[in-house]
Amino acid sequence: METFKETFFEVLRSILPLTLLIVILQFTLVFLPMEIFWRFIFGAVIASLGIFLFLVGVQVGLTPVGELIGAALSKTKKIKLILFFGFLLGFAVTIAEPGVQVLSNQVEFVSGGDVPAITLVLAVAFGVGVFVSLAIARIIFNVPLLMLLGIGYCVIFVLAMFTPPTFVPISLDAGGATTGPMTVPFILALGVGVSSVLRGKSNSGDSFGLVALASIGPVITVLLLGVLYG
Repeated sequence: METFKETFFEVLRSILPLTLLIVILQFTLVFLPMEIFWRFIFGAVIASLGIFLFLVGVQVGLTPVGELIGAALSKTKKIKLILFFGFLLGFAVTIAEPGVQVLSNQVEFVSGGDVPAITLVLAVAFGVGVFVSLAIARIIFNVPLLMLLGIGYCVIFVLAMFTPPTFVPISLDAGGATTGPMTVPFILALGVGVSSVLRGKSNSGDSFGLVALASIGPVITVLLLGVLYG
């Protein structure tokens, strides 16, 4: 019950400021048609309800399952198996990410269908999957996070020089789209499960950095996609 209460007020704090701002603008500067304004109010209520239910689902189901899966995989002590399923989980959770779906549909619309939505979704998901595996390998082999981030961004800068300019902002947006409410909780929970078993509870903070690495993957794969399309 406490989880429901905390999540409700969290959603309220997130949605209420924007809603109040729109209401103030409506009656001071903008003066939208009342039909549109009431649609906004209705949409804000529905969105609040949806976000509330989604966050409750994440806390009740996705996060615990992610930790348990990470812990169970780590107990097998089979590195290849851990990395393989890390890739699969990163790939699958990215396809389910709403932000990635929105971005891919927008790119398909703007490009006139030249870049199909499914192609972009698969490229982004593949990049996240590969770098989730890499992030888990970092935990296993205790590789410095800054070194991997430095190498990753160097690759991005090099690829950006050979990619059509239109693909550079798309790739960066793709990296941001993967840091949404579906991907982040699950990947972090997966990292906590892995690090708690392999490195001990006291070192479970090693799970942080997974999202930073995972967000590099789609940037690189979309830039590579741009090189192919270019």
